[in-house]
Amino acid sequence: MHSISAKKAELFLRSTKMNQDNNIMTMWHECQVILQDNLTASAYQTWFAPIVPLSFNDGVLVLQVRSPFIAQYIEENYISILSKVIFRVFGPDTRLNYQAVIDAQSGASSTIASANGSATAVAAQPAIRQQENTFDTQLNASYTFDTFIAGEPNKLARVAGLKVAELPGYTAFNPLFIYGGSGVGKTHLACAIGNQVKALDPSKKVLYVSANTFKLQYMAATQEHRIPDFLNFYQQVDVLIVDDIQYFAHLDGTQDTFFHIFNYLQQSHKQLILTSDRMPLQLKDIEDRLLTRFKWGLSAEITRPDFQLRKDILLSKMHRDGVSMAPEIVDFIANNVRDSIRDLEGVMASLLAYSTLTNCEIDMALAEQVVGRIVEIKPMAIDMSDILGCVSEHFNVPQKAIVSDSRSKEVMEARHVSIYLAKELTEHSLAEIGNAIGGRTHATVLHSLKQTKDWMSSDPVFRHKIIQIKAALTR
Repeated sequence: MHSISAKKAELFLRSTKMNQDNNIMTMWHECQVILQDNLTASAYQTWFAPIVPLSFNDGVLVLQVRSPFIAQYIEENYISILSKVIFRVFGPDTRLNYQAVIDAQSGASSTIASANGSATAVAAQPAIRQQENTFDTQLNASYTFDTFIAGEPNKLARVAGLKVAELPGYTAFNPLFIYGGSGVGKTHLACAIGNQVKALDPSKKVLYVSANTFKLQYMAATQEHRIPDFLNFYQQVDVLIVDDIQYFAHLDGTQDTFFHIFNYLQQSHKQLILTSDRMPLQLKDIEDRLLTRFKWGLSAEITRPDFQLRKDILLSKMHRDGVSMAPEIVDFIANNVRDSIRDLEGVMASLLAYSTLTNCEIDMALAEQVVGRIVEIKPMAIDMSDILGCVSEHFNVPQKAIVSDSRSKEVMEARHVSIYLAKELTEHSLAEIGNAIGGRTHATVLHSLKQTKDWMSSDPVFRHKIIQIKAALTR
């Protein structure tokens, strides 16, 4: 008798639960009808059609969503209308929680409270866990810190990049916003950071994507109603590198989606690395809320390569490719190919090809021919960075020492030569020259010029040094 009674009780409870489940499904269907009437078809299909009601007990409605990120997105964009609909159908005291699947294979889930619920929202977790060997980073494997030549124009960005690679997501440099003109090495540095992260921790999910590719992915996901999958994919990433972020201009939908991805990753201590051809303040037609976030971390500029960096890049590529060139040819290329590292690479590739095909050494005539096809060879305005770089190399004195307050003989000599050549080769006023050489006064610059001329008239060796440096700068 006891076993029969227990079985009846079990059947009763099961029947009661089925009735409750049917009732919840009916009520949620009523909610869906109202939502469908008040939202665009795309918004409803993307965010609300896949939701499954799980339970409604003690005034708490639990809805199952495909990931915590979906719950977060609904809370940020649709909670107002969703709350009104739920209050209307389930009652005005209803509290809303979400249960989000965080492991597609095991079915594990995490409960997240709504803003109108009583629990505290838990950190969202990735909805899809891909195997490590199937996650394509899209990084250029040849772009590493070993192949990224350091110099004054990229010093801050490079140092920050190394710090980020050691502790992605846990430095003050999140996001790391790298900006500068075309061809100065932004993409190289961004990929170098990603490759270094993978080298230090192969389990990290690193992704490089251009802004244009991100836009195309978003458009395809929107057209195919796969926005949740799109978001789920990006929330997996530990280090997200977005190249040429300025191309998000005018793309309201893309910007809105990236805003939510940015928030999720940043709050989850995931690292963001962004590159642009201009600083955040100069970006046009980008939402203010995104620009504000771009400035949360560190904005590091990479400026046009100076003479010394251009020369170091050439010497590095010569060593890598086994190319031999006379010093005056290296100086000629470094002096004329000034704006872009890509142009330097193009010159080296062309010279190597010509030399290999003709079985001839690289001479000045060949260099002039190749360089003339890539850039216009003409007398070019010499700036202070070129002078400081060239003087630094010839005197073996760091540039920062030249503009410092050091009074050592070697530094003083290099400083006087820098001031003299700036007066001879540029259109800068004495005040401008003084500012460029460590903030020195007009009187100090005049005194330096007089002293340099005196040395040149009395010291042939010193005079010859200046002639050599001047020839290198004007060649």
